[in-house]
Amino acid sequence: MRYKNKWVVAASHEQMCGSPIVQEISKDLDIRIPTAQLLVNRGCMTPSDARSFLLKETEQLHDPFEMEDMDNAVYRLLEAVEENEKIVIFGDYDVDGVTSVSILYLYLKSIGADVGYYIPCRSGEGYGMSDGAVRKLAEDGCQLIVTVDTGITAVAEAKLIQALGMDLIITDHHECHTELPEAAAVVNPRRPDCRYPFKELAGVGVVFKFLCALESVRYPDDTMTDCVKRVSTRYCDLVAIGTVADVMPIRDENRLIVSYGLQLIESTDRPGLIELIEATRTESKYNTKRKITASFIGYTIAPRINAAGRIRDASLAVELFLAEDRMTAASIAQKLCDINHERQAEENKIIEAAYAQIAASHDFEHDPVIVLEDETWHHGIIGIVASRITEKYGCPSILISFEGNGEGGEDGDLGKGSGRSVKGLNLVDTLSRCDDLLVKYGGHELAAGLTITRENLPEFRRRINECARECLTETEIQPSLEADCELRPADIVMAQANELYYLEPYGVSNPPPVFVMNNVPLSDTALVGGGKHTRLTLKAGADGGGISAMCFRQTLDDLDLYSGDCVDVLFTMDINEYQNQRSLQFVVKDIRLTRTQFDAENADIALFRQIYSGIPVSELKLGRRTPAEIVPTREEFGAVYSLLRHELRIEHEVFSMRALLHLLRTGGIRMNYIKLKFILLTFRELGILGVEPLKEKDSEGSEVYAFRYIHLKQKADLEQSGIYRKLKYDFGMRQ
Repeated sequence: MRYKNKWVVAASHEQMCGSPIVQEISKDLDIRIPTAQLLVNRGCMTPSDARSFLLKETEQLHDPFEMEDMDNAVYRLLEAVEENEKIVIFGDYDVDGVTSVSILYLYLKSIGADVGYYIPCRSGEGYGMSDGAVRKLAEDGCQLIVTVDTGITAVAEAKLIQALGMDLIITDHHECHTELPEAAAVVNPRRPDCRYPFKELAGVGVVFKFLCALESVRYPDDTMTDCVKRVSTRYCDLVAIGTVADVMPIRDENRLIVSYGLQLIESTDRPGLIELIEATRTESKYNTKRKITASFIGYTIAPRINAAGRIRDASLAVELFLAEDRMTAASIAQKLCDINHERQAEENKIIEAAYAQIAASHDFEHDPVIVLEDETWHHGIIGIVASRITEKYGCPSILISFEGNGEGGEDGDLGKGSGRSVKGLNLVDTLSRCDDLLVKYGGHELAAGLTITRENLPEFRRRINECARECLTETEIQPSLEADCELRPADIVMAQANELYYLEPYGVSNPPPVFVMNNVPLSDTALVGGGKHTRLTLKAGADGGGISAMCFRQTLDDLDLYSGDCVDVLFTMDINEYQNQRSLQFVVKDIRLTRTQFDAENADIALFRQIYSGIPVSELKLGRRTPAEIVPTREEFGAVYSLLRHELRIEHEVFSMRALLHLLRTGGIRMNYIKLKFILLTFRELGILGVEPLKEKDSEGSEVYAFRYIHLKQKADLEQSGIYRKLKYDFGMRQ
């Protein structure tokens, strides 16, 4: 997939090194030039700005009572505690919901409340409150329901709760619809009438503010600062996990919450966290303690917590955080890791089927939104797959599963969907323009869920693409990747990687730094992770040594790059710790041949097409190619035949043109595309080998062939090939 994505680099190496602002910040703060450039990219235009950013001096925690209805929520909940009413926390099944349930439950238990919790089953009940769940809670004697990370669209359920004699407090952070539910309190910073200055708290962030408000009312003689400190010390670890996992912007309050939470996790005494981190360490064969970063939370901890709610029961993850001893926690942590393995296997099945659907039926020129459906997809996993599709193709995607979901309807006619979007298309707003076609929907600007009937799906697909075409410009539809700056080998040192931790925590609004290196020699390739990932060795180190570069979820066939190639690479930089050794590592976001090599190879492809189409030699622009570099020799025919016959014996049957050229080069045979292509066409013409094209060369892919051995009764005569005879005649190579 070379040159599919456009790269937008904020600063070339020359611009970075020549910037007076960058130089001043670097000198004043005693940091390396690329680190200073990262600070400039984040809006720091003076050394003072940069120092303030690193020390988090401009961020502050806001008064929780600025949130609309917070006072009503606090007093109603404390009344329920005092009157010993039965309280049930109703939460969502993702990490944000699980951490929200956990901290509110732990707090209420600590003040003597009669409290339980309820998380709907994703496969049986679906997202949010439902009629059945509400009636069940009423039958169990619940008097007060407190929602966390859900409830803002539960208008009908709120009326039922009231009719059944219960009270309702809603805490949520999702986008509000026109009508708010009727409740004792609706606490959501996104309420249109809410004056709270920061709207982008996670669900667990809203609950955190709720706890701070509760604490301040319970201890009126203490300052709000003292109350916030106590709540933070007890729960900010879980608040940070939920915030990072829900991909909230890491700025304003979130930056402080996540920063402090990561510090707490580093030295946590919470049994569930200790054992979950230990389980991931054992699973990944790390022998040293991992540094706790936002990336570690997002890519290692969160998926294991999420897995429970996706394909099992999210209550298992809550039990992990409520565990009071390490033995209990260790057992639960191992179960979560096992469930995560199941989730990964199911995810891989779905992604393969989804890619096949896209290749077979999606019209990229006309439809900017990919809408896929299937009868068998697990709807707890389609959201992850939608994320991967949007990342791969650079456009919004919605996956819908008609797998039995317990919401009624005959023959599985209700489909549950999960969508991911791109910058420029607010997914919830777009879904609102299709609300007459949907049973329900909700979510954020870039991620949303929905339920739809089968009969409405064709019209929904048509209309959402119509809406997207109105919202997205052609530039926004074309995928582009952004990088902070260009690095040179002298910048690839451990000191630079260590300085990147200064800018933590990373996330939306403060993304992990992305770099570009150009003209990097590729010295080795290897499949890892059971063949699912590829590790490249790049000659990119300051000492000329090799740097490991991980290409996750990409095989060698996907990359179609080989030792000896020269590449441009777009990456994040990390420190890999293994067996007490620390080494630099790149995590590749995109990689492609250097422009020089790419253009040279495409020139050969274009020249071959001109020759093969019959354009007279006198009209060809041969460029750097001589006739001897176009017409293959008999020895070269023999070398290619011997190579392919050997590979077929060991059941290697499918190769790209670049892979074949690499194998020939490895065997000491230098050959270009033009010669190899004519050799393969001659083999096919004479029936020497079966040569079946699987994928034609285009600007975004590889040219791939499947080969088949043909047993010949007598030696083939190349002179019987019309292709070969004409080629020799045209270029004056007759023998």
